[in-house]
Amino acid sequence: MEYNDKMKNRVKRVEGQVRAILRMMEEGKDCKDLVVQMSAARNAMDRAIGLVVSSNLEHCVREQILKGEDTEAFIQEAVNLLVKSR
Repeated sequence: MEYNDKMKNRVKRVEGQVRAILRMMEEGKDCKDLVVQMSAARNAMDRAIGLVVSSNLEHCVREQILKGEDTEAFIQEAVNLLVKSR
């Protein structure tokens, strides 16, 4: 699978959020502010996971259709990945 710039940029944004969280911890920022930022980072990672899984699923399903093969296994695997990620 190829990971495009859109996917990489999402992960880079999460990386920046995590660095900011560490900085906030080092600066002794308020717990509520820290938790808000941690939640935002988790949500951003969830969106990145969704993008990677959906892109991969689309690619795999297209290949299976071109081969004239069943796509059910790939769809089930994608659903399982999303469930496990939460």
